[in-house]
Amino acid sequence: MLTILLLIFSNLFMTFAWYGHLKYLKTTNMFYIILFSWGIAFFEYVLMVPANRIGYTNYKFESFQLKIIQEIITIIVFILFATLILGEKIKWNYLVSFFLIILAGYFAFAFDGKPNSH
Repeated sequence: MLTILLLIFSNLFMTFAWYGHLKYLKTTNMFYIILFSWGIAFFEYVLMVPANRIGYTNYKFESFQLKIIQEIITIIVFILFATLILGEKIKWNYLVSFFLIILAGYFAFAFDGKPNSH
């Protein structure tokens, strides 16, 4: 689905904009760090805005559902980035926290809000 694909790529840019400077930018000048991050974040928005528009208009996702999808993708992308790029170890309490966010995705989609037809 196009919305999911755009959200994945958007989150790749977002994660790198927010955390990439921790490894790849050696300056301590906050102005340059912010410019670096904003420059990358621009591409996040170029993908995120159409992803949400397409998901809401074409696929009839509710805005709440789009946000939950985005958060789940963010968690997955961040786990990969933090472990593979930053070399951090994932602890059990982080896994529990991430699982609870993913569980939120279940609740966002599992119940359609319609009463039982009994």
